[in-house]
Amino acid sequence: MTIAEMDEDGVVRPTPTQDSLPRRFADFDTLGDALDYAAQGVRGLNFHDARGRLLQPYSFAELRQDALAQAYRLIAAGVQPQDRIALIAETGQDFASLFFGVIYAGAWPVPLPLPTSFGGAQSYIDQLKVQLQSCDPKMLFYPAELAGMAGEASHVENVEGIDFESFGAREAVEAPLPQAKTDDIAYLQYSSGSTRFPHGVAITHHALLNNLAAHSHGMELVEDDRCISWLPWYHDMGLVGCFLSVVANQVSTDYLKTEDFARRPLAWLDLVTRNEGNTISYSPTFGYDICARRMSSQTRASDRFDLSRWRIAGNGADMIRPDVMQSFVDAFADAGFPASAFLPSYGLAEATLAVSIMPPGEGIQVELVEETQLSGQQHMDDRPQRYRAIVNCGKPVRDMTVEIREEDGTPLPEKAIGKVWCKGPSVMVGYFRDPESTAACMKDGWLDTGDMGYISEGYIYIVGRAKDMIIVNGRNHWPQDIEWAVEQLPGFKAGDIAAFAITTPGGEETPAVLVQCRTSDESERLRLRDDIRDRVRSVTGMNCVIELIPPRTLPRTSSGKLSRAKARNLYLAGEIKPYDIAA
Repeated sequence: MTIAEMDEDGVVRPTPTQDSLPRRFADFDTLGDALDYAAQGVRGLNFHDARGRLLQPYSFAELRQDALAQAYRLIAAGVQPQDRIALIAETGQDFASLFFGVIYAGAWPVPLPLPTSFGGAQSYIDQLKVQLQSCDPKMLFYPAELAGMAGEASHVENVEGIDFESFGAREAVEAPLPQAKTDDIAYLQYSSGSTRFPHGVAITHHALLNNLAAHSHGMELVEDDRCISWLPWYHDMGLVGCFLSVVANQVSTDYLKTEDFARRPLAWLDLVTRNEGNTISYSPTFGYDICARRMSSQTRASDRFDLSRWRIAGNGADMIRPDVMQSFVDAFADAGFPASAFLPSYGLAEATLAVSIMPPGEGIQVELVEETQLSGQQHMDDRPQRYRAIVNCGKPVRDMTVEIREEDGTPLPEKAIGKVWCKGPSVMVGYFRDPESTAACMKDGWLDTGDMGYISEGYIYIVGRAKDMIIVNGRNHWPQDIEWAVEQLPGFKAGDIAAFAITTPGGEETPAVLVQCRTSDESERLRLRDDIRDRVRSVTGMNCVIELIPPRTLPRTSSGKLSRAKARNLYLAGEIKPYDIAA
């Protein structure tokens, strides 16, 4: 990526927030049509360095010009309609132009993740190999610096691999472009947990644009809104919500790379501060958490930030923690951050993105639900009642219908907890080349999301993933309740704990709790283990296996969420090695 050209004042200018081009809200037949329209205006994408300095403004007009050139190169390379083209989703003009180039060429782009800090090179190569086997692409494109890892994966899977720069240097000879139809598949999206058994979600142009229109409608998009994002483009919230949506709804957007955010999270808030219009910016809970923790108790947020124009602070992609949201408000209230800007939402790749969105301005709202109701049990009189705050995730987006059902599919009444099902035009066609998995979660156009929740006065509340439920002695326990209990002890924070069920040598099911521990003192570790065991017993009434493990050991999904299933597998396989603590 090159430094942007300076204007006559010697200042690099981002693409404008406002535009004389009349805004259209994703009312197009295809994604290519959406870019064709956006390119008639002056808005676009803007890429920044790790300190938030503008590197390159990239107008939608430039994106379209480059994408057409990429399409001609792809066609010259033999790419046919419906071919899958895998792209390592690095935030920048190379991925953006190739993604739309694949669209213009009638093929299906397949965004794949960048390496994370967990697992090392071989783990990343293995992940790429599995996903390449799943989507069976004609080509794999990657940044030049990943040529070793991505090149090895493509070679093993007999897929042509080429770096972005080399391909972009090829001659682009104009050729006839296929005409996509609205019901054609636009792209394949892998959900964040797609590693060992990947599911490529097939999304049509119609499904995508319907969801993007519903998204902009739910956020009540206005003329001086500007998007700011550090979310990865290989995850649905980053790809759909903060890349494809801003094209289809013509919104200028400022980007930090995800890895730069991880190193300097407050650069995100610097970008929000510099935006003179309204800001729309999304993050999972952990993004707000890390920013609140980075604020020094000796520093006033108002000395550096002005967050008063942050109109929508979206939150999705994971269970929303009201305590973390309050910590963010406490840290940045004096910088003008309005708590009413928080906009909880709920979605998943199988529904393209959004299923529900909180109406703007209503902020974080919670309901206190007794734990036995959450787990479907009867309350026991000999135990004190305990409650969990469940965050309101808003109302179904336009054209989406949501039902709560029993395991057997029977619809449940309001306030009853059950499986969350949804139906609407933006629900996926199915999983690519996986009819069994598709049939397992879809019936008569309805999608079983795999989440548990309930509806109250038209609002949706999510309580957890059905597959994460820990069942011991016939009683149900949510791992979040165990993890949150441990987080209340001094020295621990969100993301340090993973709870899941294991089978003891005696054949009994019991919860195991892995806790990342930062102290090297053995007596202190012993004390911490005992405190954790007592804390978990006080909340659940159970004795659990407590294991202290090194920092940065627990695995994450590509979107940064804790992967309990992978943590369990690694622990049982002996790949997560707990500290050896004397009894």
